[in-house]
Amino acid sequence: MANTKSAKKRIRSDARKHLRNQSYRSRVKTMIKKAELALASGVVDEAALRLAYSTLDKAAVKGIIHKNNAARRKSRLAQKAKKVALAAQAGSAA
Repeated sequence: MANTKSAKKRIRSDARKHLRNQSYRSRVKTMIKKAELALASGVVDEAALRLAYSTLDKAAVKGIIHKNNAARRKSRLAQKAKKVALAAQAGSAA
């Protein structure tokens, strides 16, 4: 347990920051999941992708996730979207 007044304050402020970061991480996961579900159905939902990218960027700027982590997740989403788009294009051409 903390002994000094400043250490006790740090515990309180860390708890507040933890709650804020936790909710933002959850939002990031939700937006990625929505985009991936749209891609799994075979549709490239630009709005869902844009929202996921935006949420990842905001989390990186706020320091909730590392910028390279955000870049990696965005890249993986883009790869999945490209694969779905190519499959849809090949399906319509055949």
